[in-house]
Amino acid sequence: MTETVVVVVEDADILASTVAARLAVRILDAQAVHGTASVVLTGGRVAAKVLRAVRELPASAAIDWSRVDLWWGDERFLPAGDPDRNETQAREALLDKLPLDPARVHAMPASDGPDGDDASAAAERYASALTPLPRFDVLMLGVGEDGHVASLFPGHPGLQETGTAAAVHNSPKPPPTRVTLTVPTIQSAEEVWLIAAGPDKAQPIGAVLSGADLPASRAHGVRKTLFLLDRAAAAQVSRRPGVTPPG
Repeated sequence: MTETVVVVVEDADILASTVAARLAVRILDAQAVHGTASVVLTGGRVAAKVLRAVRELPASAAIDWSRVDLWWGDERFLPAGDPDRNETQAREALLDKLPLDPARVHAMPASDGPDGDDASAAAERYASALTPLPRFDVLMLGVGEDGHVASLFPGHPGLQETGTAAAVHNSPKPPPTRVTLTVPTIQSAEEVWLIAAGPDKAQPIGAVLSGADLPASRAHGVRKTLFLLDRAAAAQVSRRPGVTPPG
């Protein structure tokens, strides 16, 4: 059964630094055990801050970036290089500054890629890249104001997908077409990190930790599930064991 840990820090900047430090250590630990590390990236404002913070960490120099596999939890189905793509954000914040092995950077297909504008075919292509399902040491997710994670939205058919990756049509958030990992794939990760900052995340975070059935409630790791929050996002989290208060 997964261990759930809630960590609360003062603000979004400290949160980004905290997540970055934890990520560097987790990558180093995975490489020490397995020789490689596998990380699933997320998008959003806090995610970009995390990646920029990783770049500034002294521990980043100790990581063998050529032996890190990078995946994405979801992607906006837009042309390659579009500023709204999570891949574009990640490359600008960190990836283009690292000595990565290009073959280990597993971006989700773009709408001008080999499958054209067929999001279902693009999702099948990504699912093939995930077969057999790799070991995910860390899978990071942002939490939306409605409790969504990746591109899995409350009441949306994508929540019921049982494959590895799926196309999302008519998303309640723009753009309407996306590609996402499914709930079973998310739940295969060793550790799932749910990252949230700001008062607009307080209600869904409080609801998830109170047992409400939201997409974020279904995101848990095999060994550990971490909620990494700033004080505003944790405003509705009741005090309980496992919660680290802001220092």
